[in-house]
Amino acid sequence: MFRRLLTGILSGVLAAFLPACDSVNLDKLKPGATTMAQTREIMGPPTMEWQEVDGSVTWEYPRTPNGVVNYMIDFGPDKVLRAVRQVLTEANFARVREGMTREQVRRLLGQPASEQYYPLKKEYVWDWKTRTESAYDYFFDVYFDEQGRVTRTGTHFKALSGG
Repeated sequence: MFRRLLTGILSGVLAAFLPACDSVNLDKLKPGATTMAQTREIMGPPTMEWQEVDGSVTWEYPRTPNGVVNYMIDFGPDKVLRAVRQVLTEANFARVREGMTREQVRRLLGQPASEQYYPLKKEYVWDWKTRTESAYDYFFDVYFDEQGRVTRTGTHFKALSGG
């Protein structure tokens, strides 16, 4: 009981603290000036890195499962910051299409908040928390078949526990 209470309190503190840290750290990143090495020093190591054939690189910084943002940080071939993007947006959700691969979805939206497999339906579901309002958390869902291709998308919400 005590362990669950402590875990809940620490999760709440972390969820409240991380956005404040991001705000401070993101303000230090200057497109056209900040290098990859400086970004790593400010933000820490990325959870995922994608290399392009032209030498540009994208780093992923998810804030899931508790947060409602995932950042992609883009660098040019010169290893200088080009852009910082918050990718959990309605525009990006609308870009998810039937037939896309897991890799394509991950690259578009970043690390999901959760991943589930439903053996009776033979499908995987990834979701991302999009917002918390009133007494509910809202999620964007992507459904994959067993070959890892998108079959559909949807949304759901969960009631926040009252204690």
